[in-house]
Amino acid sequence: MSYNLYQLNRQGLPKLLDGVQDEAGWLNKRKAIMSLWLDIIGGIPERVPVRYTIIGEEKEKDHTRIHLAYDTVYGDTVPSYLLVPDDSAGGKDRHGRRPAVLALHPTNELGKASVALSSGRENRRYGLELVSRGYIVLAPDALTSGERIYEGLQHFHSKPFYEQHPHWSTIGKNAVDHMQGVDLLCSLEQVDAQRIGVIGHSFGGYNSYFLAGLDERIQVAVSSCGFSPFYGDHRPTHWGERGWYTHLPKVTEWLSRYEVPFDFHEIAALAAPIPSFHYFGQTDSIFPHWQAIGECMAELDGLYQFLGASDKFQAVMTAKEHNFPPEIRGMAYAFLDRWLMESGQP
Repeated sequence: MSYNLYQLNRQGLPKLLDGVQDEAGWLNKRKAIMSLWLDIIGGIPERVPVRYTIIGEEKEKDHTRIHLAYDTVYGDTVPSYLLVPDDSAGGKDRHGRRPAVLALHPTNELGKASVALSSGRENRRYGLELVSRGYIVLAPDALTSGERIYEGLQHFHSKPFYEQHPHWSTIGKNAVDHMQGVDLLCSLEQVDAQRIGVIGHSFGGYNSYFLAGLDERIQVAVSSCGFSPFYGDHRPTHWGERGWYTHLPKVTEWLSRYEVPFDFHEIAALAAPIPSFHYFGQTDSIFPHWQAIGECMAELDGLYQFLGASDKFQAVMTAKEHNFPPEIRGMAYAFLDRWLMESGQP
């Protein structure tokens, strides 16, 4: 599977269902996409057992914020905030368990604090807003942000990671760190392990649907301004090697030939048919190729229809900028509620 970018941009987006006659045919195609994706990201190492250290605890007006660090692969730890609603909050099932959500932060220095604290940036405090709705929320720091910025470097500089892991990728690293976060949530007696979702904006947005495609325990995925296909992109090299943050080193050689090994609607399709919500804006200066994104969303919608899950896919476009505005967050939360909160009610 490979695409010449000249032909891709001239001939149109590859169709997800080309050559697929039935669900078995799609599962075979999905298996091939997954194999390629795992190769490109450098694989997912075997996870370590759940272990975590509580660093501190703060009582807020409607929840408790636990500052902890959980273990992940190769001796690393992931500093995180675990937000636990007060016992009086709604959302519990008949066993007293709640749905849980991983809240993945966008590109910034604050990391988890940007989505989990009242001091976080406007329109980014979705972790804080979700705990108020009765969700248990885990907000981890991604490598290079928050408490995981390499000493002597600015945030989102990944050079030391590649010096230590030259054949891996930050995409693979984030994925396994987030999977370890799911392990942590599943180990908590107050969490319903059958009702775990993920939400994120921008950097957190694409890491959300990446995680949903790799971890079958994720039941719902929300991505705001996090979808950026090679198709129609005026700067596709941002996915390859860079001087500050490198996502996928292996695509650099492909891009040098003006080729790509896949496109991202295929990666988003790995999550199907779980409920998935995508938002994008026409004046997004970071991912400006909204027409191409729209074509990808139509392809994904077609796949969900093919799989008999048309009600589980929602894509929303506005004329707005790279943001997660209140009205879109409201739609995203209603989507999460439908598939996580309401499904657990007695």
